[in-house]
Amino acid sequence: MTDPAQFKDRDVVASAFAYFYRTQQAEFPPECRESDYEKRIKAAYPIHPEIFDRLYTDWSTLVKFQRTRGVLRLMAAVIHSLWEKGDRNPLILPANISIDDPRVQSELTRYLSDNWVPVIEKDVDGPGSLPLRLDSDLPNLGKFSACRRVARAIYLGSAPLTHAAHRGLEDRRVKLGSVMPGESPAVFGDALRRLAGAATYLYQDGARYWYSTQPTVTKLADDRAEQYKREPDKVVHELDRRMRDDLRRSGDFSRIHPMPQSGQDVPDDMDARLVVLGIDDPYSREPDNVAEATARKFLESRGNTPRLYRNTLVFLAADKTRLQDLDEAARKYLAWESILAEKERLNLDPQQVKQAETQIKAADGAVTARLPETYQWLLIPMQEKPQDAIKWQAVRLSGGDSLAVRASKKLRSDELLLTGFASTRLRMELDRVPLWRGDHVSIKQLAEDFARYLYLPRLKDSTVLLGAIRDGLGMLTWERESFAFADSFNEAEGRYRGLRGGQAVLVADSDTPGILVKSEGSRRQLDAEKPATPGPTPPGPEPTPPGPRPAPTPPAARAPKRFHGAVELDATRVGRDASRIADEVIAHLSGLVGADVTVTLEISAELPAGVPENVVRTVTENARTLKFTNQGFEVD
Repeated sequence: MTDPAQFKDRDVVASAFAYFYRTQQAEFPPECRESDYEKRIKAAYPIHPEIFDRLYTDWSTLVKFQRTRGVLRLMAAVIHSLWEKGDRNPLILPANISIDDPRVQSELTRYLSDNWVPVIEKDVDGPGSLPLRLDSDLPNLGKFSACRRVARAIYLGSAPLTHAAHRGLEDRRVKLGSVMPGESPAVFGDALRRLAGAATYLYQDGARYWYSTQPTVTKLADDRAEQYKREPDKVVHELDRRMRDDLRRSGDFSRIHPMPQSGQDVPDDMDARLVVLGIDDPYSREPDNVAEATARKFLESRGNTPRLYRNTLVFLAADKTRLQDLDEAARKYLAWESILAEKERLNLDPQQVKQAETQIKAADGAVTARLPETYQWLLIPMQEKPQDAIKWQAVRLSGGDSLAVRASKKLRSDELLLTGFASTRLRMELDRVPLWRGDHVSIKQLAEDFARYLYLPRLKDSTVLLGAIRDGLGMLTWERESFAFADSFNEAEGRYRGLRGGQAVLVADSDTPGILVKSEGSRRQLDAEKPATPGPTPPGPEPTPPGPRPAPTPPAARAPKRFHGAVELDATRVGRDASRIADEVIAHLSGLVGADVTVTLEISAELPAGVPENVVRTVTENARTLKFTNQGFEVD
């Protein structure tokens, strides 16, 4: 170079590369951090020092390679090829060497055995090569031609050392030969991993990579994975095994039914359950899709018997468009598993065994990741009114939890599966449908109703309903907002036995004898059964005993006739504290004859961060349902 502008360009390029290596120290070899490395870039400009290191260190070990003359011949061909292509990269890296150019390829193979040419054409560089195909299929890699550049860098650093004891190029050195300033080393790391997992002649040992003329076991794995297309039962068995393992974490469901063959395999129980459909029943947006049709059959019947408890089932289905990826990942895993099982029969060398062990870990991780990506559709049967037709709501799942946990969280957040049930809402459902049989309904019947009918809220199990019943029976405002309890109903007499309201009742399970009674009729019977209070007895003349008259009795102290009190409750323990106040204060007052007790709950909340719209909507609707006399949100 003689032009001062060229020296300036050289210095700018060298400075940019040196800064890049210093700021990304973990991604490149240690010597790149040294200040001398910038001087080396300047001295070798416009060729990266790594090319000279590989040529003079590795290629010079070949008997036929002439150090200076061989390097000059190769670089002349490389520079001429890049000039013809109009390459405008600031520096020539190993990744920029056009190995697909016949002139360059000739210089890189003339010192090697003839069987390197098919290796280059298949796994390194060429119109039909694997790196070019991967770059084409993966836009984030193709944008940088990352796979192609990585393959070139590995070839330059490993081809002459195939038979050496210490083979291969460390991943950091591969990146050194591939990455330009401004590019992400992580992208090229991803390209390296994908290439290692698919190439026929690329070997890996930990962080070291090299090409060889002997095929790896990758080709054998690919062939076996292809064979498993003709053995779908083995793939289904593997997916079923993994599905069952994942579904051990059941979330809010009492049971999980993975991949049942028919409705006969799904019992007709009263608790909420998740039915996971098989891979032959995928979901798509198409009308009358296979998943929905199969779910409908399971919902309607158990074998030849009509299903009673329909409001207990929800269904999980695979996405039709993602099934192929899951199937491919499962077949690849089975292929590597079979190779390791037969390593002695296949006479694998230690390096091939290590490669198989590395690949089976990667394949196992791929199946684990793709399973939740594929099984992402929750199908929920819905019914607005008793006379309406059943509709299916499809909800897409997301998140990193197990399948059943993701499903139950989504159902809970959308109030499609209730793990808690307010007694006031229970009263509302009793009146809305209605669920009353006349003026009452048995607890057992009510539990069956909630398990049967799709137009009722879907409960986790009967304990949720029993909790709402217990809360409602103990409410002081039971006449307005809940219901009463009776042991039984005497039809002949038209009266309830053991009728009581506003009292705690032990309701252990859904088979507990007893009935819920409308509060209106309950009050009439309770008033009628209240014992009459005796009237005052008229005073008569009192005889005066002989002797001295007793001293006059002082007038009795006046009894208090009013009580008032106020208390602040812990917002996180309102239920506990309010229950104690009801039992220990209010119950004593309301039990007095003629007592008129009024209890007012006042809520004041300061919310500096503001209230989201969905919370405003939920609180407002619930307050209205619970008959708040005064409620509202304020804006500063």
